Parts: sequence; structure tokens; C-alpha cells
Amino acid sequence: MEENVMMRTDLALEERNRYPEDMEGVEVKERTAQGIRITCLTIHTEKAAELLHKPVGSYVTAEGMRLTDEFREAREHIQLLAKEIRRMLPQKGDVMAVGLGNRSITPDALGPKCTEYILPTRHLQGELARSVGLEGLRSVTVMAPGVLGQTGAEAGEIIAGLVKELKPSGVIAIDALAARSLQRLGQTVQLCSAGIAPGSGVGNHRMKLNRESLGVPVIGIGVPTVVDAATLAQDLLGEELSGKQEELLRGSRMMVTPREIDLLTDRAAKLVGMAVNCALQPRLDFDTLAALVPA
Repeated sequence: MEENVMMRTDLALEERNRYPEDMEGVEVKERTAQGIRITCLTIHTEKAAELLHKPVGSYVTAEGMRLTDEFREAREHIQLLAKEIRRMLPQKGDVMAVGLGNRSITPDALGPKCTEYILPTRHLQGELARSVGLEGLRSVTVMAPGVLGQTGAEAGEIIAGLVKELKPSGVIAIDALAARSLQRLGQTVQLCSAGIAPGSGVGNHRMKLNRESLGVPVIGIGVPTVVDAATLAQDLLGEELSGKQEELLRGSRMMVTPREIDLLTDRAAKLVGMAVNCALQPRLDFDTLAALVPA
């Protein structure tokens, strides 16, 4: 089934909202905690996956995250997100955290910026770990592979090679996404058990990162930073565009992002990065983790 570009979104929740309340093969549970609306959407069947343009798996959407330069002020929201990440992760074993995207393009820089706030611990072993008081940490490798135009290699190829060499129990892949609603930009986080497609937020899908391609579970974490221009136009008008309008917007392939996107991206990167730390290192309290990463 061909994706309708006029309603483009990477958020499973927004795709689900296009259909009647009862949808076979899809389970939706909602709750509110710490002022955050959390929707757990599970796609059980391939038929439902085809309709929603999303792989079979679990999708957790957290709306209304508090974004601030001082992430200690968002402690409750970060810890809430960390619990959801921890539920999707393998309980034991090394983890690789990957920041996808192009650091030079602000709406696509979320992944690389997140890696600045995720604590790498694979090298902290034995006497070194004891000497700095960081014994018993879960082994974490952190990397930002860049994009094809910067390295000449697909991010997926680089990651697959490292996974083969390091043999982590799972991969956390962080990337920018596209939303249908401007209100969700920078303030909504989606977790996904089915992996992620690098470049999805800017309409440049590359090699998918999932269990099939890497051989280990892949947890996708995304924050919407852009809205497709055609999708936004239809949403604002509240009706389908005319044939001429649709043809014009399809041809332009424009992506819309708020003027404060640099600030939103920086704040979202801090929030997601710290949530990953809290999920991976539950033995350390929040203040200790906060002291170990850049402010």
C-alpha cells in the first residue's frame, strides 16, 4: 500500500488516529503520569502494520515532556521516560547507543547531540572502575556514525559492523522524526521496539535498523523536529488539498520546522540522553548521573 504523502508522519499514534476507534490487530492503552500523557500502542498483526505503515511491535508515545536547559528541573519526566526505555531493553548484557543523523543540519542533529549526554562505560572495567568509584555499571558503547554523504558508508553498515564485533545484547537508536502536528515538535518522544529507519525525520529513509538487520533487539527513540509541508497545509485547512495544491506541494518536498529548532533540539537531546542514562544505570542516582555528563 503506497504511503499517502499528504498525511506523512513517523508517529504511530498519529497514524492510528486516522482510523476508527476499533481497529483489529491494534491495542491501545493510555495513562497520565507526572503531567505526561503516555500512550502504549501495540501492533500485533501484519495487516495492521500495513495499514499504519509501521512494523509489528510496541510504540510508546510520551506527550508534554518538559524541555529545559537545566535537565535537573525535568527530573520526574526523565525518570518516567527511563522506566519506559528499561521495559523494552534486554535485562542484561552490553548495550550500544547510537545517535543517528547529520550534526550539521539542525532538525536532523538530535541523534548526534544525544550522544554527548549518554555515559559510555565499556572502558570502565576492573581496577579503573574501582579507582573512580564506578563499579558495577552496565557496559555501554556510544557512537554517532554520521551520514552517507559525510562518510561514504551507510550508518547501518557501520553499526552492523560494530554489532558484529562487540556483540551487544541490544541497540538503542536515536533519531529525529516527522510529525503531523506542529504542537508535537520537540515535546513528544516515541519509543519503539521495532527499530528505526535513519533519516526518517527529513524524508531520507536509509537502511533500517532492527532485529532482522542487526541480529539483536533494537529500541528506536525519536523526537519529531519537522512537519511535512503538505501534511501541515492539509492539517491547517482541515480538508484535503485540491489537485493543483497537492501537486505543487508534492513537487516541492518541503519540510517545516520552528525557528527555535536549535533550542528545541538541544533541550530534547539532553532529556533523551539523560533518560537513556537512567534506564541503563539504575544503580546510580539521578544527581550522580547528572554530574557525570555535560551540563
